[in-house]
Amino acid sequence: MAPPPRRNPNGNGSRRKDEEPWLAAGTRPANFLPGLAIGFLLGLLLDLSSSWRPRFSLGPALPPSASRGSKRSAGSPADPGGVSAGEELKMVLVVRQDLKMGAGKIASQCAHAATGLYAELLASNRGLLRQWEQFGQAKIVLACKNQQDMNRIKETAEHRGIPTFVVADAGRTQVLAGSKTVLAVGPGRKADIDTVTGKLRLL
Repeated sequence: MAPPPRRNPNGNGSRRKDEEPWLAAGTRPANFLPGLAIGFLLGLLLDLSSSWRPRFSLGPALPPSASRGSKRSAGSPADPGGVSAGEELKMVLVVRQDLKMGAGKIASQCAHAATGLYAELLASNRGLLRQWEQFGQAKIVLACKNQQDMNRIKETAEHRGIPTFVVADAGRTQVLAGSKTVLAVGPGRKADIDTVTGKLRLL
């Protein structure tokens, strides 16, 4: 029986000798220090990016109403009549007497005037409407003699910056189509409204 082959003790030694130059080259400071530095910097950057938070404040968020450009606060220069916050407001409805309208017709025409002016201000000056609503939406019904009186009142109100609205009837009952039946003036400050309609009598 042949004896088992002997291991060459020099085989491993030659392999170690072959590996030693590679290991020696890898452990040289000039070779592994750059890699170590790059790894350290990458780890530091990742840590900072995950834990960074802004150290400044953008201030309190604006309320939703502030982004609404069409809404003006009462008392701003754009408000008709220069109304200030806290002032009581009223609207006046001026009815033509020469048309001889019945009570029901007058009531419906006054409703048209009030809602028509409300719709216009809803799109142009909501702040004025809100202030008027806070004081109960006061409305006074007055009488004027004819179309000429109504035109004069309308021009005076608009000259003072007070909103107005005129109802032109459809002509289905009592009056001719296109007849100017009711003029809405306001809402505005009582003193301003009275300078325009103060001499008119109650209906």
